[in-house]
Amino acid sequence: MKIDLKGKSAVVTGSTSGIGLGVARALAEAGAGVMLNGFGEPGVVEDLRRGLAAEFGVEVLHHPADLSRPEESARLVADAEKAFGRLDILVNNAGVQHVAPVEAFPVEQWDRILALNLSSSFHTIRAALPGMRRRGWGRVINVASAHGLVASVEKAAYVAAKHGLIGLTKVVALETARTAVTCNAICPGWVLTPLVQRQIDALAEREAVSVSEAKRRLLADKQPSQEFATPEQIGALAVFLCSESAAQMRGAALSIDGGWTAQ
Repeated sequence: MKIDLKGKSAVVTGSTSGIGLGVARALAEAGAGVMLNGFGEPGVVEDLRRGLAAEFGVEVLHHPADLSRPEESARLVADAEKAFGRLDILVNNAGVQHVAPVEAFPVEQWDRILALNLSSSFHTIRAALPGMRRRGWGRVINVASAHGLVASVEKAAYVAAKHGLIGLTKVVALETARTAVTCNAICPGWVLTPLVQRQIDALAEREAVSVSEAKRRLLADKQPSQEFATPEQIGALAVFLCSESAAQMRGAALSIDGGWTAQ
């Protein structure tokens, strides 16, 4: 099914690599203008921006907002609306991880993860909703996680933030239920992103095994399909949520996790 998003504009947070980049590519391929956001070497980010614009023939911009700061989250939305003249699609994807038992969890890591993985989405949604309501159309897509539905040990902050993000998704969906603005969450399992690669590398070092064996063990522990989901698959789901076919999908938490949460 071909979905046409020409004339629409999107912000995708955390989109200079991994899942966010997969979503940004999918939206650009469907014809939407895209505001990238995320850290990286300036030259690398500029090459990425130019490459996407040339490949898909859409306007692609980059905003360096640090989403752990509420005022920068709001400014990202305001600057996107100014640059594109409108903001139709908001994808909250930025996130970080830290692993430790609760009693040893660094307080500064808890605060950092909650700020970026949960609070930043509140701040961007709060800034984006008035314009979406005024224009009579909008899509908010929150990239949560299988960890928004179930828990794992030593991930207190991440699990709390992702559960909270699904709760926020439901509230926004209810508050916009009689409008043409929708809000849904995507819940990936293991996706081979830089963040997950760091966890694989740590597992390999901790258990003195090869990286390939660490990947196998990581998948075997949680993901029955024994395959990683891909950024492209998640991007395709995000594009579908922007379509009219998904107009009555509201407050959903959609798993794309190889069977993780089916167990």
